Amino acid sequence: MREAPEMDYEVVFATLEKVCQDNISVFCGPSRLPHGTAVERLVTCVKQIQEHGRALEPVVTSFTAVYHHYDFDAQTPGNGYRTLVKVLEACLLHIIHKARYIASSYSNPFFRVDHNTSEMEAYCSALCQLRALLHLAQQLINDNDCGQLYSLQDKDLSRSFVQEYSSMHKACFYGRCLGFQYSPSIRPFLQTVVISMVSYGETYGKQQSGLGTAALSLLTSGKYVIDPELRGAEFERITQNLDMQFWKSFWNLTESGLLTGFNRIASKQVQVNFTMTVPPVTLRLPLASDPRLSVTVSPPIAHWGPGPVHMRLISYELREGQDSEELLVLSRAKPPPISTHLPWVQKQPRSPWLLIHFHGGGFVAQTSKSHENYLRSWSKELNVPVLSVDYSLSPEAPFPRALEECFYAYCWALNNCHLLGSTAERVCLAGDSAGGNLCITVSMKAISTGIRIPDGIMAAYPATLLTTDASPSRLLTLIDPLLPLGVLTKCINAYAGIDYQTVQPAMGSSTLSTLSRDTAMLLSDLTQGASNWIQSFLDPRRTSGRSLSRSSSQRQTETHMSNQASVPNSGAQLCYPQGFEPLRSESLAMVNPTSCPVIKNPFVSPLLAPNSMLKGLPPVHIVASALDALLDDSVMFAKKLRDMGQPVSLTVAKDLPHGFLSLYQLSKETDVAAEVCVARIREVFEQENPPHDLVEET
Repeated sequence: MREAPEMDYEVVFATLEKVCQDNISVFCGPSRLPHGTAVERLVTCVKQIQEHGRALEPVVTSFTAVYHHYDFDAQTPGNGYRTLVKVLEACLLHIIHKARYIASSYSNPFFRVDHNTSEMEAYCSALCQLRALLHLAQQLINDNDCGQLYSLQDKDLSRSFVQEYSSMHKACFYGRCLGFQYSPSIRPFLQTVVISMVSYGETYGKQQSGLGTAALSLLTSGKYVIDPELRGAEFERITQNLDMQFWKSFWNLTESGLLTGFNRIASKQVQVNFTMTVPPVTLRLPLASDPRLSVTVSPPIAHWGPGPVHMRLISYELREGQDSEELLVLSRAKPPPISTHLPWVQKQPRSPWLLIHFHGGGFVAQTSKSHENYLRSWSKELNVPVLSVDYSLSPEAPFPRALEECFYAYCWALNNCHLLGSTAERVCLAGDSAGGNLCITVSMKAISTGIRIPDGIMAAYPATLLTTDASPSRLLTLIDPLLPLGVLTKCINAYAGIDYQTVQPAMGSSTLSTLSRDTAMLLSDLTQGASNWIQSFLDPRRTSGRSLSRSSSQRQTETHMSNQASVPNSGAQLCYPQGFEPLRSESLAMVNPTSCPVIKNPFVSPLLAPNSMLKGLPPVHIVASALDALLDDSVMFAKKLRDMGQPVSLTVAKDLPHGFLSLYQLSKETDVAAEVCVARIREVFEQENPPHDLVEET
C-alpha cells in the first residue's frame, strides 16, 4: 500500500508549543475571564502537555533517524518503532486541534469549559503514557541488535515489560481518546465494541442465558455512552481481571443468529454453504518426492483420541461433486442444504483452484461462521470453492489438537477435492491471526511428512511468536482495544495448555448451541435491562459516580509526577528520565508471562523454527497492519524467510486494527486491505511456475 509522505515532526512540535502558549496566554493573561476550577485544571493540563512535548521532541528525532533499519525493505516501511511514532503523532494532532478550538472559542457563550477541559485532560493522560512507551522502546533499541525487533535473549527485560504493563494506567485510551490512532471510519465501530464489552462484562455471570446476557447488556449500556471515563475504567478492569471464558463468550456473540443473519443479508449470496463432519479415518497420500510411494496420515488424536473434523464448504457457484451423495452424507444439516432441482441453478465444472481457510480467534473462540462475510466474497471474486476448517478450540483443546485437525483437513481435501468442486491443480492456504499461524504450521507439517505442500499461503496479521517477549509493536497492547496484553497472554497460555481442561467436544455441536434454548428468557431480560437503563439516568448516585470518575482522571493527571513511590519495583530494570513517571492503575493487571516450554515448539511459534524446518515453504504472502500489536511478528518472520531465500511478500495496511478482515465492508480502508488479501491469493493461483522454482518476491 502507498505510504503517505512522512510528517515533519519539527513543525508538529513547534505547533504544539505555540497552541499551548496561546491557551496559557488566554486563560492566564490580563483579561477578565472567570478563573473557575475548570479553567485552573485546563491551564495545569496545558502546561503538562507543553512539558511532555518538549521532552518528546528529541526522542522522536532519535527514532526517525534509525527506524528505517527495522523495515522489511525500502518499499515496505513498517515496524513497531514507526507505529509508536505515528500513534504519538495522531495524539499530538488531536491535542493541537482541540487546543486551537479552545483558544478561538472560549468567549463563545455556548463554549463548555468543563467538557473541553476533560477532553484535554484525557489526551494529556494519553500523551503521558505514550511518552512512557517511547522511553521503553528506546531501551529496546539500545538492548537489541540493529534490525532485531524482539528481545528473544533478554528474558529479564521481557519480564520487566510485562510487569510494567501490569501496573500502568490504561483507562485513558478507552474513554474519550478511544481509537484516536485509527482511521476515522473505524472509530464508531471500536466505540461500539468497547461499550458492548463493558456492558456485557457487567452482566456476565448473572444470567444463564447467553443471548439474554447480551440483551441485558445492550440495554444497560447507556451509562457507558454518556460517561467515557466510566467506560475507560470499566474496560481496564475487564481486560485485566476477567477470565478466558468471558472472552470466549463475548467473541462468540458474533455467531449469534441475529448478527449472522444481518451478515448474510449484507454479504454475497452463494449457491453452496454448509457445514460437514469428516469422520476420523486413516488417509493415504502420495509422497511429493515419488508419487509411486505413499504415506499414512492418521486422524487427530491429541488429548482424547481419534475424533472427527468439522468444516464448512462455501462456493459461489454449484460445481460438480458438491451435490454428490458421498459429500452430502457428511453434512451436519438434515436434510442437506443443496437444492439442485431449482431451474436457475446450473452446475459448473470443477475449478482448478481450491482455497483452504483457517479462521482467527486467538485459538480460543469463533468458527468459520464468524468469517463467512469475507469468505463468501472471496468465493465470488476468485471463483473458487472455499473449505474453512472449524478446528477445536482452547483451553479445552490445546496444542497440538488444532494443528492436527487442520493438517488432517488439508490432507482430506487433497484426497477428496473432486467432492469439493475442485481439481486442486492449485491449492492456497489462507487465514488470519491464529489462522495465519496454522497456515504456516500446516505447511511445515506437510514438509516434514513428505506430502504435497500447498502452492502458496496468504496469512493476514499472523501470530508467529506466541510469547510475551518484548517488541515495540507489543507495547501497543497497552492502548489496543481489541488485543490488550492481558487478553493476548490468556490466549497464548490457553493454546499452550496452561489450565488445560479435558473436555471432548460433542459431535457436531455448535459453539453457541445453548442460544437456541434462551429465547424464552429474552423478553424478561429486555424488561429488566430497560428498567436498569432508565434507573441509571434517574439514580443520583450514578451522577455522583460520573463526577467521581472525572475527578479521578483529573487527580491522575495532576499528580502523575509523584506516583513513582506508590508503585515499588514496578519496573525494577526499566528507567524513565528523572522527574517523569507514567500514570499508574489503581489495580494491577493479572498477566501471567508465557513460560511454558510448549510455546518454543516450532509448530507453535514458527518464528523460532530452525531454517531447516522452514526450507521448502511455498510462497508466503503476509498482509499485516501498522497498528497491530502483532506487526513485528509479521516483519520478523518475513525477514527470516527472505534471508533464507524463501519466496515471501509483506504488505502493511495503514490505520487499521488487528482483525481488519472481520471488519470487511465496514469502511473503505478495510475493503482496500481485504482486496490486497484477495490479490495475494490470486497470485498464488495464477503463478506459472511451481513453488520451488519461484524467485524471491517482495
